[in-house]
Amino acid sequence: MKTNVVRIGNSRGIRIPKKLLEECRLEQTVELEAHKDHLVVRSATKPRAGWDDAFRRMADHGDDALLDRASLASTKWDRTEWRQSS
Repeated sequence: MKTNVVRIGNSRGIRIPKKLLEECRLEQTVELEAHKDHLVVRSATKPRAGWDDAFRRMADHGDDALLDRASLASTKWDRTEWRQSS
């Protein structure tokens, strides 16, 4: 896909089609990275940012238990090999 560099005040910019923005999950803030002959544009938001802290808080409050344990079929491995990490 080609596009033109356009004047935006004293700067220059490019227009990125909506479909491409959606496909790349680019929203309001992006990170720009210049390489020798190309420009990398990536989302500044990380899809799983904060998950570690959220899981830790869940464990601290006992909210990390499997709710539907009865529907899981127990295997020999589950009964003899599996160990919960501390």
